[in-house]
Amino acid sequence: MPFLELETSLPAAQLPQGLAGKLCSVAAAVLSKPEERINVTVKSDLPMVVGGSAAPCAQLLVSSIAVVGTAEQNRGHSAKFFEFLTKELGLGADRILIRFYPLEPWQIGKKGTVMTFL
Repeated sequence: MPFLELETSLPAAQLPQGLAGKLCSVAAAVLSKPEERINVTVKSDLPMVVGGSAAPCAQLLVSSIAVVGTAEQNRGHSAKFFEFLTKELGLGADRILIRFYPLEPWQIGKKGTVMTFL
């Protein structure tokens, strides 16, 4: 059950139509998970600084069970997410950061329990 949180200083009006849905589809392909298990949040208009600069930027947080736990996995994921984000947001790769966080099933609550028991 991957969670993606895209934060950007770009104004909402400047984001592509349907960005959350597109990111969901890309994440499903990149992480080899069905779209119905992907959770996406997009936050725009945020005051942000990346690398000491307040120029337009974005940060993507990717959290998931089993698919973001190694440098090798994340190297491949990073390349694919950067390709998508630079194209969709119109930002240079130096203005985007991605953070990967591996999760354990007991860290995700669903249906009144945790994923360990579902």
